[in-house]
Amino acid sequence: DYVVVKMIPDNRLPPRHLHSVHTGKTFAVIKWESPYDSPDQDMLYAIAVKDLVRKTDKIYKVKTRNSTVEYTIKKLEPGGKYHVIVQLGNMSKESSMKINTVPLSAPDALKIITENDHILLFWKSLALKESNFNESRGYEIHMFDSLMNITAYLGNTTENFFKVSNLKIGHNYSFTVQARCLYGGQMCGEPATLLYDELGTGEDSSAAKTGGSTDVAAVVVPVLFLLLVTLGIGFVVLYMRHRRLQNSFTAFANSHYSSRLGSAIFSSGDDLGDEDDEAPMITGFSDDVPMVIA
Repeated sequence: DYVVVKMIPDNRLPPRHLHSVHTGKTFAVIKWESPYDSPDQDMLYAIAVKDLVRKTDKIYKVKTRNSTVEYTIKKLEPGGKYHVIVQLGNMSKESSMKINTVPLSAPDALKIITENDHILLFWKSLALKESNFNESRGYEIHMFDSLMNITAYLGNTTENFFKVSNLKIGHNYSFTVQARCLYGGQMCGEPATLLYDELGTGEDSSAAKTGGSTDVAAVVVPVLFLLLVTLGIGFVVLYMRHRRLQNSFTAFANSHYSSRLGSAIFSSGDDLGDEDDEAPMITGFSDDVPMVIA
C-alpha cells in the first residue's frame, strides 16, 4: 500500500541556494532555486542590490516559472561592495549574500628614474587597458619605508608620472601606484608595487631589474660593433698584404722566366737577389775603340 502526498506550495518560503556564479568589474551573475520544486505558475522575484559604499539601493524584478533562476546584475562599479537580497514579490522570507566586484587592474610598466636630488615614478596609462577608467579619476601613490616600518600617502595625480623628494640615504622604499580610491578609500584599484633600494650610492635596484636588459644591450651592442669593425679591418689588411705578396712573387717569377727553357730560373740562396753577379766584368777600354757619349 502507498499514499501519494502533494505538499501545498508555501509562497512565504525564501528562495533556496542563493550564490554567485561569476563576478566581474561591472557585473555579477547570481543564481538561486525556487522556494519549492516545479512551480506550477510564474513566480515574481524581487532582487534588491544595496551599495555598501555609496549607501544606495536598486531593485530589480524577475518573473519566471523555472525551478532554477540565473540573473545578471549590471552597472556595478569596480572594487565595489554590495549586499544582494532575493525574495518573492509578496515580500516573503528573503535570502541574501554579499558581493565584491573585481577592482581595476594595476598600472603597467611602473619604473623609477633617479635624478640628482629626487626620483621620478613612471607608469603606463590605465585607460589603455581599462575601459571603465577615466584619467580624470587619477592615481594615488603610497610609500613604505622598511627601515622605519611606516607607510605614507604621498598624494595623487592625473598624470602618468610622480616626483618623490626627500628620500633618506640607506633606506629601502616600496612605492605603490593604483587607481585613486573613491568614497573614503573603499573603491580602489589594484596596486602596482616597485622596490627602490637606496644604499647611499644613488643606485636604483628596482630600476636595474626593470631596465637591466636595456642597460646590458646598450653596452654589449657597441662592443660587438667595434669587434666586427676591427675584424673587418684586419681581414682587409691581410687581404691587401696577400695581394701585394702575390703580385711581388708574380713579378719576380716573370723577371726570371726563360722563354727558351719554358720555365723560371732562380739562383741559389747565396746569391739570391744579387742580379749583377752573372754580368761580365768590365776590365777596361781599348785605345782603338771610340767612346761614344750620348
